[in-house]
Amino acid sequence: MLAVSVAPERSTHTAPISVGVGTALSFEGFYMANERRLYRALYVLTGSRDEAEDLAQHAFCRVWERWDRVAALDDPAGYLFRTAFNAHHSATRRAVRAARRVVDVVAHSAPTPAPGPADLAADRDHVTRSLARLSPRQREAVVLTQLLDCDASHAARIMRIRPATVRVLVSQARAVLARPARPDAGPGA
Repeated sequence: MLAVSVAPERSTHTAPISVGVGTALSFEGFYMANERRLYRALYVLTGSRDEAEDLAQHAFCRVWERWDRVAALDDPAGYLFRTAFNAHHSATRRAVRAARRVVDVVAHSAPTPAPGPADLAADRDHVTRSLARLSPRQREAVVLTQLLDCDASHAARIMRIRPATVRVLVSQARAVLARPARPDAGPGA
């Protein structure tokens, strides 16, 4: 049982308030018992004092609006923390969506010219030469996992090998492709 002492206005005697016990709980006592804990948790979650304070205020306002129902819950503090965490997650999602919209606007504001036939042929030639440096099994694993977006277990069923082997083959292929190609190297070299 969590107890907190609240000093009455005209007395120096402190009265314990039981947090989490039915309707005897006042919102003021609930606030006093949970404000610092919630702020500390939100500060650790967000890394920002201002954001932690805003989220804590928002959560307490939401709980206060529903206090008659929240006070009757088995765990009103749990409801408070969940409300604050949900508000943080929602704000984060909104910020990410807004940032994506900005990136989309910037990316689409100046359209890139379509590559010409010579550029497409050069790209195709480069990809063909790069893939030729891989063993047939590495090529198959790369095509299945990277081009066709199969997960390792699905690619393994297709290739009739273990998923771990698929991951190893893809890793080896990436290592080969990361090394610069020798100009005189032929296929498979």
